[in-house]
Amino acid sequence: MVLQGRILKSISGFYEVEAADELYTCKARGVFRKTGTTPLVGDLVQITADSADEGTVDEVFERRNALTRPPVANLDNLFIVVSVCEPEPNALVIDRLTAIAESKKIEPILVVTKSDLGSGARLLDVYRKAGFRTFCVGEDDHADVPQIRELLRGRVSAFTGNTGVGKSTLLNAVDPSLSIATAQISRKLGRGRHTTRHVELYRTCGGYVADTPGFSALDIENGEFIHKDELQYCFREFAPYLGACRFTSCAHVRDKGCRVLEAVEAGEIAPSRHASYAALYEEAKQIKDWQIK
Repeated sequence: MVLQGRILKSISGFYEVEAADELYTCKARGVFRKTGTTPLVGDLVQITADSADEGTVDEVFERRNALTRPPVANLDNLFIVVSVCEPEPNALVIDRLTAIAESKKIEPILVVTKSDLGSGARLLDVYRKAGFRTFCVGEDDHADVPQIRELLRGRVSAFTGNTGVGKSTLLNAVDPSLSIATAQISRKLGRGRHTTRHVELYRTCGGYVADTPGFSALDIENGEFIHKDELQYCFREFAPYLGACRFTSCAHVRDKGCRVLEAVEAGEIAPSRHASYAALYEEAKQIKDWQIK
């Protein structure tokens, strides 16, 4: 029986595929080894299934995007979870993640947590002004949770955030059964929550949420790299000014006649966002072509 479905889990060479409202445990055909293709969680695939709920992955359909580590494909949303304190938000980390998401055509969404411990107004203002959807939650403030649930509907999403920002608390508020399922799978594997190496999609709120260990470390070492010439297009608030600088080779870092720098000085672009861009640009300049995978 030939079916089309989505890979929900990949572990030890087996793929759990949801197809026709059933789950099938599949192995990948040998042809993938010859072509160097590795099926990823989130992939839309064609399988041949038997009556024992087992089968083979025969074809991987074209991906809209893919991350190298964690290995997941076809993401729609990346929820970047940061806290107002304990730990303090790090603008460069946030902006690195938004830039990577933009480069992959994944929608970055900022969620500020622990609003009961301090004000996240300034942080929220920076990213709202930059054109991102932003939300704020606290221990007793779940007013924005329904809007987050709605953004999950019909989409594949992932949540990223450093340890201690309240990501698990947020997921539990969005869907109380979700964090339970995540904890159970980690115990089953006999590993801690943050050392689990597999990726899994969970159904929730009419969509899927990726349980993605290690997601806070997206960078060149994990196969995610943005070329210096492409970085300007990953800061969406730069868009109105690109192509209007005095020099066509403008790097938007310290060049004379730069419209982006003028927008920063005029308060139209947040200085913290431009500082992150400049830091990422300098990093990218140091990377040689042979280092890029």
